Amino acid sequence: MTSCKRKGFFIATNAGEEKLSTIGGKRGRVTIHLVAAVAGVSISTASKALNGSGRMSPETRERVKRVAQEVGFRPNALARGLITKRSFTIGLLTNDTYGRFTLPVMAGISEELVGHGVSVFLCAIEDDSDRARVHVDAMLDKSVDGIIASGKRLDRQLPVDLSGLHVPVVYAFTKGTPDGVTLRSDDEQGARLAVRCLIDAGCRRIVNVTGPKTFQSVRERADAYRATIDGPPEVLHGVWSEAWGHEAVAQLWDRGGDRPDGIFCGNDQIARGVIDALRERGVRVPEDVAVVGFDNWDIMAAQTRPPLTTVDMNLRTLGREAGRLVLAMSEGREVQPGIRKLPCSLVIRQSCRGLEAPA
Repeated sequence: MTSCKRKGFFIATNAGEEKLSTIGGKRGRVTIHLVAAVAGVSISTASKALNGSGRMSPETRERVKRVAQEVGFRPNALARGLITKRSFTIGLLTNDTYGRFTLPVMAGISEELVGHGVSVFLCAIEDDSDRARVHVDAMLDKSVDGIIASGKRLDRQLPVDLSGLHVPVVYAFTKGTPDGVTLRSDDEQGARLAVRCLIDAGCRRIVNVTGPKTFQSVRERADAYRATIDGPPEVLHGVWSEAWGHEAVAQLWDRGGDRPDGIFCGNDQIARGVIDALRERGVRVPEDVAVVGFDNWDIMAAQTRPPLTTVDMNLRTLGREAGRLVLAMSEGREVQPGIRKLPCSLVIRQSCRGLEAPA
C-alpha cells in the first residue's frame, strides 16, 4: 500500500509508516530505489516495469508506473540510452517553415510519442539543401532513433537524400523514396466527401475553383470531382489565395449564362475569397450558392462568414501514425514500405449543410 502526502512519501509496514523521502524541503533526485521500495518490488522489477520489458502481472506493472508518477521519478535519459542503445529522440525535418501542415503533424507525433518517453527534435530547412544536410548530420550526431520527414506538398521531396541512413525514416505529407514508408492524406476520398456534401445540399451546377495544375493534390481532387458530379464539370485553376477566389467568382458571374449553385474550393483561403466575393454581389451563402473548402484550417474556416464547411485532412492523426510507425521501426519491428493514404473527414458548418456521405 502506498501513500503520497504533502510532506513526504511513506510505505506501510508492520511497524507503521516509515518515511522514505521528504518533499517540500531540500532533497536529491528521486531514484529507482525509492520507486521499488514504495511499490514493494525489486529494483530489477521496477526498472523492467518502467521500460515496458520483462514478464510480470499487469497489476504490478501499473502499480510501479503509478508510484513512479506519484513520487516524481524521472529516469536518467543517458543511463536509459546506454542500457537500451536508444536516445529516445526522434528528428522531425521539414521545409514547411510557415507551419500550416507541419504544426498539426508535429502535434500528432508528440501526442503519440510522449507516452513512450520519446522527444521530438524539430529542424526547419526551408528549401536549402546545404542547410538540410547540416540538420540531418546534427540529428545523426544526437543519435536520434529515427527521422520523420514532412513538407508542404505531397509531390515534392525534401532537398536532401534520406535514403541509406542507419536510422529509420518515415515520410509524412511529403514525397518519399520508392522503398520508403510514406503517409499522406487521401485527396480523392476527401474531394468526394466535399462534392457529395454539395449534391446532398441540392446543388446541381457545381464548379471546382482550385489551385495550380502542377500540384498532384489539385489533379487528384479535380479527377474525383469530375467522377462524382452529375452535371458537366468545370475546373478553374489559379493560385492558393483569397484574391483568386474573388477573381474566380468575377469570371463565373460576369460571363453570363448558367451560374453555379455549388462551389468546391481547392483550399480554405480560396473558399473564403469566394464567399466574400459572393456576399459583395448580394449572393446568399448557402441559400443561393453552397461552398465547401479543403484543409479545415481553423483560423480561416471558423472566421469565414458564414463559417466554412470544409474537408479536414486529419494531419494530427497522420502525425500520430507517423510517430507510431517510426517508433516501431526504431524498436526493430517490421513495417512494410509503401504509401499509406489516411482518410479525410468532412467538417460541416454553415456554408453547406449537406449530409456527410460515406467515403
